[in-house]
Amino acid sequence: MTTRVRIVGTGLIGTSLGIALVRAGYAVSLADPSPTAVALARDLGAGSVATPDEPPPDVVVVAAPPDVAGSVVARELADWPQAVVTDVASVKVAVLEDVRRRGADLRRYVGSHPMAGRERSGAVAARGDLFDGRAWVVVPSPESSAEATALTRELATAAGGTVRTMSPREHDAAVAVVSHVPQIASSLVAGRLRDVPDEAVALSGQGIRDVTRVAASDPQLWTQILAGNAAAVAQVLEQLHAELGSVIEALHALAEGDGLGAREILARTVAHGNAGHARIPGKHGAAPTSYDVVVVLVPDQPGELGRLLHDVGDAGVNLEDLHLEHGLGQPFGLAEISVLPAVAERLADELVARGWRLHG
Repeated sequence: MTTRVRIVGTGLIGTSLGIALVRAGYAVSLADPSPTAVALARDLGAGSVATPDEPPPDVVVVAAPPDVAGSVVARELADWPQAVVTDVASVKVAVLEDVRRRGADLRRYVGSHPMAGRERSGAVAARGDLFDGRAWVVVPSPESSAEATALTRELATAAGGTVRTMSPREHDAAVAVVSHVPQIASSLVAGRLRDVPDEAVALSGQGIRDVTRVAASDPQLWTQILAGNAAAVAQVLEQLHAELGSVIEALHALAEGDGLGAREILARTVAHGNAGHARIPGKHGAAPTSYDVVVVLVPDQPGELGRLLHDVGDAGVNLEDLHLEHGLGQPFGLAEISVLPAVAERLADELVARGWRLHG
């Protein structure tokens, strides 16, 4: 029998989930306070618009902002007494506590959080492959039934997610480090660009682009997320503040000429960053892997990047990652192609033979 899923909230996550589940064979209905938003999600292939006489759902997914997710979960649990209800908010303790305060049936509620998103928001930015290969955290409470937890895991897997299970507090502590504090750091660095001269901003390279990529995120949504996970985020920021203070003191010591021990602090800071970066999972969530990078000059003309990727594949080399950097004031870009070390030299030779210019 086809599983029926009701999605409440047709922004980026809700619409992307609907598209993914429809493709996986689920019967999906969509609800949203905005008639325009739900109609757009329908037109994008995320499901049908919910109607009062439709059959009851097996699962309800609440894709509402964190500050109202708890109230919506409680309402859906009351409206659909046979359904499992999950939410996809990026904080879990606050939502669970809100649902518990409202006296809802926690046996049928299982929190969850797909670790996926985009800088753009709304249904128009939705993608059916948004969750493919991404971690999807299933967060049962002590009251959640085994059946409800299993159905939530099944739904996350069907959408393309790689399921992890955590408690609500474990989840919030983890995302504070890997998601919420990086957002703050990115925003703070990007904020420094507001008042610097245009000539300085014009020097921006790939480093500043990488660090500030998520600074384009929605301020209203992120205010809700940070407020909902305030304690865990504050704890990480306090640790970061202490380490940043040591770096500032070391830099002042060097600037004033009394730099005894200062360089060791700077070197240790960068080295600790190396060690932390090396722990980030590799492709498809596999163990971290070291790659070699082949840098190719790509003319800024239609079809050139496609030709490069075709040549990489034609050389029998699997591309592990790709970064593009535009040359300052130059009619070309730099394509940084990450590959396994064993094939890097062969790829470089193949590309040169095909007329490509390499950098470095």
